[in-house]
Amino acid sequence: MPGGLFIGFIKAMIQGMEQLTQNIYTAAQVKELDRYAIEAFSISGNVLIERAGEAAFKLLMKNWPDCKRLLILCGTGNNAGDGFVIARLAAEQQLHVDVVQVGDENKLQGDALAAQQRLLGSGITPTAFSSIHELDEQAHDVVIDAMLGTGVHGDVQGNYAAAIKAVNVYDAPVFSIDIPSGLNADTGMPQGDAIKADVTITYVGIKQGLITGDGPEYSGNIVLNDLNLPKALYDMRSPSGYRMEYDNLTGLLPRRCRNAHKGDFGHVVLIGGAPGMPGAIRLAGEAAARAGAGRVTVVTHPDHAAILNATRPELISYGIEQADEIQPLLELATVIGIGPGLGQSKWAQDLLAIAMESGLPMVVDADALNLLAESNQKYDNWVLTPHPGEAGRLLGKSTAEIQRDRFNSVKELNENFGGVAVLKGLGSLVKSQQDIPKVCPYGNAGMASGGMGDVLTGIICGLIAQGLSNVQAAELGTVIHSRAGDEAARAVGERGMLASDLMSWIRRLVNP
Repeated sequence: MPGGLFIGFIKAMIQGMEQLTQNIYTAAQVKELDRYAIEAFSISGNVLIERAGEAAFKLLMKNWPDCKRLLILCGTGNNAGDGFVIARLAAEQQLHVDVVQVGDENKLQGDALAAQQRLLGSGITPTAFSSIHELDEQAHDVVIDAMLGTGVHGDVQGNYAAAIKAVNVYDAPVFSIDIPSGLNADTGMPQGDAIKADVTITYVGIKQGLITGDGPEYSGNIVLNDLNLPKALYDMRSPSGYRMEYDNLTGLLPRRCRNAHKGDFGHVVLIGGAPGMPGAIRLAGEAAARAGAGRVTVVTHPDHAAILNATRPELISYGIEQADEIQPLLELATVIGIGPGLGQSKWAQDLLAIAMESGLPMVVDADALNLLAESNQKYDNWVLTPHPGEAGRLLGKSTAEIQRDRFNSVKELNENFGGVAVLKGLGSLVKSQQDIPKVCPYGNAGMASGGMGDVLTGIICGLIAQGLSNVQAAELGTVIHSRAGDEAARAVGERGMLASDLMSWIRRLVNP
């Protein structure tokens, strides 16, 4: 192959893999892709299992190059087949391998059974798991979880539950194959008990449950391997969602001309701050300015309007007693942000009603969402940014129900209320009426502190003010917000992080 063609071929492969790492699939979709590979491309199941086991073994040795003793726990499905291949390859490299059969080996069939037979042929015989204590009998350098894969239905029980409990207290790193056993591949919620892995290798496509809900907590570092499947295979099945990447979204930021003025970058009007609650709207105001808005006006209660911008004089602050006093300001606005510290009084209700009548783009958060839950209105020109509790109130569900299926929850929010929905939390989700859900892969536990949602409201408003569409601003704003939290955590740690700690990082991230 000529040099130029070869370089082009390599670039195409890299771009294809980058695209694949952004695609997200349900367990059923990945199963379909496996079937397409076998039926349409004549790639046998045995070949796929061998490729999966080989990829896992290579990753094992990359992460733990000095490991000598392996404990491999296998179930009865194809996930077990991958484990049998890893065991055989490890033994060939003179590693000590203990294979524990957790499920009933009589249930092994097809490609998994064939992989077991190849393992037996190499001189290794799995031992049956019988109690929660037996894993403590001898030390191992790495535990490999090849028990349940994506086929979990209902809570994990019996020996599987016992084995998972034992692994989670075992004094060795854990390497999960395809998905941590017991984790729901679609929702990211543990099915009773689930393995807490240090590293997870996942095959064919990234499963929804790995990157939202509790998935990131259980999955550790996630590595995708496509098993060398042809790119054409992925054209046969659209993904269920996409993973947002900062580097792929920064192109949305408009170029600034050297002779620009503040009017070119929009006017954000932020509404909130009932008596005694000025902090939230103050945070939203600074975040909008740091995201690049030309002007930011904060409309708040007269009790504290005079002092609200004392520490950030660039903010314009108006105090209003009656909601209709806001009308002249809305005539000059590019976008409205409403909710931080708003309260749920008659004053707050009237402000929300007037904001909606304006027809302007809106970002709705906090108390404005709680008011919306009572009125159940639909509007196509807004971005809703609920946390799971607020989403529950909007949909008439508990917080636990929202968290049990975050993908479905964000779809319901979008269907019921229109516009764009941002379901906050680990693996924040963005859903518009036209697009499939997008997942944010950034963020950390340090962001679980007061005011973080107010900062997100300000960022999204600031981006809309600069000309981004609602959905573009929601996607980029969510990513910038979470990345800013990650940068702040890297600088000084997660514990004790304040929402205001994100401000300098927001400025850096809107200037890539």
